[in-house]
Parts: sequence; structure tokens; C-alpha cells
Amino acid sequence: MKERITNMPEAGQGFFSFEEEAIEVSSATEMERRREWTVGDLVRDVRLHIEDAYNDVWVEGEVSNLRAAPSGHMYFTLKDGEAQLPVVLFKRQAQLLRFKPKDGLHVRARGKVTVYEQRGQMQLVAEAMEELGTGSLQEAFEKLKLKLGAEGLFSAERKQPLPSFPRCVGIVTSPSGAVIRDFLNVSARRHAALDVLLYPAAVQGESAAAEVTGGILYFNRARNVDVIVIARGGGSIEDLACFNSEMLARAIASSELPVVSAVGHETDFTIADFVADLRSPTPSAAAELITAQQHRVEERIEELHSRLMRACRYQLMMASERFSRVSIAAASARIRDGLGRRQQRLDELQFRMEAALRQHERACMVKVQELSARLMRHEPTHKLRANRESIQGLEQRLFRCAIITLEQRRSRISNSSARLASLSPLAVLGRGYAVVFDEHGRLVHDAAQLRPGDTLQSRLAHGSATSTVTETQL
Repeated sequence: MKERITNMPEAGQGFFSFEEEAIEVSSATEMERRREWTVGDLVRDVRLHIEDAYNDVWVEGEVSNLRAAPSGHMYFTLKDGEAQLPVVLFKRQAQLLRFKPKDGLHVRARGKVTVYEQRGQMQLVAEAMEELGTGSLQEAFEKLKLKLGAEGLFSAERKQPLPSFPRCVGIVTSPSGAVIRDFLNVSARRHAALDVLLYPAAVQGESAAAEVTGGILYFNRARNVDVIVIARGGGSIEDLACFNSEMLARAIASSELPVVSAVGHETDFTIADFVADLRSPTPSAAAELITAQQHRVEERIEELHSRLMRACRYQLMMASERFSRVSIAAASARIRDGLGRRQQRLDELQFRMEAALRQHERACMVKVQELSARLMRHEPTHKLRANRESIQGLEQRLFRCAIITLEQRRSRISNSSARLASLSPLAVLGRGYAVVFDEHGRLVHDAAQLRPGDTLQSRLAHGSATSTVTETQL
């Protein structure tokens, strides 16, 4: 009808008024058909429908992200391979349980499905819960833990110590998460000179384990860092599944560089935590542990600087206080007294110096005189005179000794001559005796040695005589 009226060539003002009225009627009809909800009303209405449809259900799944509140209530998530459902177990029902819930436990919970209006989140308010066993992920975790533990990958002997003062840290994590920002903030605050090298890797999903392993292998090949950190924020056991990979665990164990595991929150444990050289409860705590030694040095320097500044301020304050108590006249008098004492001290030192110089001069003169006397004693003329006198004395002694020796020799010769003369055969011959020798010059002692006709030589006191034997008598 509006199209017909609009196309009429005679259409006037009245027809246009009719068209506007028709539009207003149509808008009012749409408003009656469309209902506008507030968020609270819509969530509340959905909650009522869900609670009406699912007021008593049994849900089977694996417990994850279990948290016990101070009020006694328990909050956790039931999961399977396809979905997850938040669960709340209030204190009264939690006290009636016959077992203690924990992450990885396979359970069957009974309760009603509702919506937590403040979050607009569907959840199960559990009234009862039965234990079915260990969940598949937790069971796989325990099996791998036992296997690697038996191989010695968790032993403390094979773990490497962290460098005390690392120059560069390699971190394997997601480049877009809050983990890297927290790590950089803590590192910059505690050790501004520390270099951080990021290896981007997925930390959740099927490819995460391979990418994190690739980061560890890269840093070991490049050797451009001193320590490796693998980091991720908190999450459920499914979210942290890549850090329970055997491939990643063996890569950490074979790493020649120290590896720090900073995965999840303080209550989260993964295989990587057990194999790593150091487990940190959070990525921020990992940054604090790595920079601990450097931070202690900086804290010590800051402490000493603060003490020095306090001591300087205290000394300035005390000096200012002393200066404020001193008047100009008193200061001038103290200065004059100080100058007088110093002048007196200077005069005293001058007197002592002059006395020391005079004493030193006298000592030098005495030493010069001693040296002169020694030099005179060693003068060549004195030494020659002394040698000449010594030679003369020696000549006189030699002459006297020669005379004495000659006299002694002469006396000995006289005595020996007298003794020789008394013992000489010539003296016997001088008394009329003769010495007879045969023709061979042998001394004749016995007449039996002679034969008639032998020639004899007789030695007399003066001269000798030759004779011939004619006859022998015995």
C-alpha cells in the first residue's frame, strides 16, 4: 500500500501523513514481538531452564584443577577427552566423602547443573561423588614417572648447578603470553645487565612438546646462553600435557646446559620438573632464582651505599651542630691558640734539628780524624821505614844465627874428628901395626888363607909395601 501511495502522481501532503502513520504502527508491532533482556535476567532465565531440565544427573570424568577454599568448599573441573565442566562441592557434602579428591582421579559425581550468574558460567553443584580410579592422563603421568625414575633421570647426582652470575638466559615459551613479560620484568628489576634470548614455542597443544624440545636442542647447539628456562603459566593437567612428554624429558636430561623448569603454579608438577636441574614454582620465581647471586651482590652494594650515605649525613649533621655552637670570637681564639701551639712545635723541631745537625757534624769530624789517622798509618814512607827497620833487625838476627850455627858446626866437627881419629885404623897403624891385603885386594885375617908364592900388599902408617909368601905357619 505504501508503494502504491508513493507512486501516485497526485500524492499530496495528506497521503504522506498516512504513510508515516503506517510506519509507526509497524514499529510498534515489532517492539511487541522483540523482548529486550538485561544480562542478569537472561542468565537467570537460562539457569532456571537448565536447573529444571538437569536437576539430578550423574557425570563421569577426571578431576582437574582441584582447589580447596578456606571455607571448606571444593572447586574443581571434570574432564574427558571432549569437554570440561566446572564443579563445586560445598563443605557439608565434602565432609561426607569417603575419599580425598585429587587431580587426575577418575570419579562419578551426582548433582544438579546450574549457572553461576556472576560469571555466566555453567557448573555442576555436586551432592555426592564416587571414586572410580585414576584418570588416563594421570595414569600415563605416573607410568612415565616410574619409568624415567628407574632410569635415574630424576637423581640428584646428574643435575647440574646453575651458574652464579649468568650473562645470558635462554627462555623457551610463547612470545605472546604473560609469562615472558613477567620474566623480563623480574630480570630487569633484579639484574639489568642480564641478556634474555627468547625461543618462541607453543606451550599447549599437540606440537608443543616438539617445539619446546627444539628450543632446548637449539640452545645446546648454539651455546649462546648460560642456562635454559622452559616456562608456562598455570593450567589443567591437559594444558600441561606437553611437559609430561617423554621426548621432552629426555631432551632435558641430555642437555649440556643447565635447564630450569618453570611450568604452572606452585602446586603443579610435571615430568619436566623432575628431570630439570632446578624446578621453579613460577616463571617469575625462576627469574629470581637465576639472578639470586647477582641480586645479593647488588643488595649488598645498596646496603653499603645506604650505610655510607647515613654515616656521611650523620657526620655532616654533627659537624654542623658543632659549628653552630662555636662563636666567631671563640673560633678566632682557638685558631690563634692552634697557630701558637704549632709555632711552638715548629720552633722545638727547629732546635732539635739544629742540635741533630751539630751532633752529626761532630760525629763526622771524629770519623774523619779516625780515617786520617788510619790513612797516616798506611802511608808508604812509614811502611817503608818500618820494613827497613824490620829488615835490619832480621839481618842482625840472621848474622847472629849464622855465627852461632858456624860455632856449633865447628864444635861438632871437632868432636867428630876426635872420635874418628880414635876409631881410625891409621891410628892403629901409627902404633906399628900394618894391614895386609891379598893380590885381589881382600883383607887377610888368617894365615890359612895364604899359599906360598902369594903376593901380599901391606898398608903401613906411612906408605905400603909388597911381599911374597914363602911359607905359612898356623
